[in-house]
Amino acid sequence: MYSFLTTSPWADYELLDAGNFEKLERFGRYVLARPEPQAVWDPKLPASEWQRAHASFTREKGSQERGQWKLKPGMPEQWVIGYERPDGLKLKFRLGLSSFKHVGLFPEQDPNWQFIYEQTRQRRAAVPRVLNLFAYTGAATLAARAAGADVTHLDSVKQVNFWARDNMEASSLDGVRWLVEDAWKYVQREVKRGNKYQGLILDPPAYGRGPNGEKWQLEDQLNEMLKLCQQLLDPEDHFFLINLYSLGFSALILDNLVTDIFPKTHLTREIGEIYLHDQAARKLPLGTFCRFAN
Repeated sequence: MYSFLTTSPWADYELLDAGNFEKLERFGRYVLARPEPQAVWDPKLPASEWQRAHASFTREKGSQERGQWKLKPGMPEQWVIGYERPDGLKLKFRLGLSSFKHVGLFPEQDPNWQFIYEQTRQRRAAVPRVLNLFAYTGAATLAARAAGADVTHLDSVKQVNFWARDNMEASSLDGVRWLVEDAWKYVQREVKRGNKYQGLILDPPAYGRGPNGEKWQLEDQLNEMLKLCQQLLDPEDHFFLINLYSLGFSALILDNLVTDIFPKTHLTREIGEIYLHDQAARKLPLGTFCRFAN
């Protein structure tokens, strides 16, 4: 089933406007303006509203990612926002202004956090084992942990794992297993060890580096990575989620891969695009996803 997922109402987050390759967002008390390559249309709000942002990001000349923030007086470089859903999922996230325009959270993933929380609680295993690969600052990790899972959180950047640990402590959780590893090598070892998981979560970048300089290239390695993940899933009791934010990487590519590698999931498979809607109800696409459970 092809689907479009977006966030449900959230007190501490809102996409106010998007356009002219920028987006205007509110995180708690603070409004940020930062680049967004897919916002190719015109903004709806007047320039005066954008100029009121507490922090604005400007790219360095010649760079697609790096840049610097311009802060208004009173704007902190770090702050905490809350996240609470009717199903009982309640978390807190420490945000920060990075030199890559990111703030440590991808709010469009809200429907996937809810999926992880609900599916973890539905597993038949008394303590489901969940593996989160390319785990970043851990929102998906914490959703699984809040539902009672034994979670392994893996990211190749040590500082990112420290950030995720801060989010865990802010959310009054504990017990996550933190790994600074190359995802590709770790999954290969886990397959050889015969380990199984009731939940697998992947949010791989288009390209990246492992802690020892290992190369990750999405289009070159995704097929084999998914084959390895298929071997790690508990055949009788599992959920699976993959999210991709890579321009030009169609959901149809994911559909073909999953159809070949996980053929028995067609009845529960959900695949499509994730987006955020602004105050004018326009849809800002922010990735493709596939998820299923048995």
